[in-house]
Amino acid sequence: QVRLVESGGGLVQAGGSLRLSCAASGSVSSINTMGWYRQAPGKQRTLVATITSSGTTKYVDTVKGRFTISRDNAKNTVYLQMNSLKPEDTAVYYCAAKFLKADTWSEWGQGTQVTVSS
Repeated sequence: QVRLVESGGGLVQAGGSLRLSCAASGSVSSINTMGWYRQAPGKQRTLVATITSSGTTKYVDTVKGRFTISRDNAKNTVYLQMNSLKPEDTAVYYCAAKFLKADTWSEWGQGTQVTVSS
């Protein structure tokens, strides 16, 4: 079993930056891909970015060039650097982990609120 704990959310003005962190504990050797999702009020949870154990990254088009996902395997931590934030980035951000050979996300964090004011 893996536990994911997010941190780093908060309130920021449009154009500002935040860095989210997600620390994994437990059976971390089982993790292959990690990712960040977000859920705005009244909307479905959507994928933001993913990173594999080898460092391959993918981003949703709306954050390309503004967000960067990275991973420190020694610290079992994944980061989401968010720059040039927009009000539409306001959401609860969730960290997720996918185990080796898993088809779906295996574990989720509790979420951290990001609010971008205009």
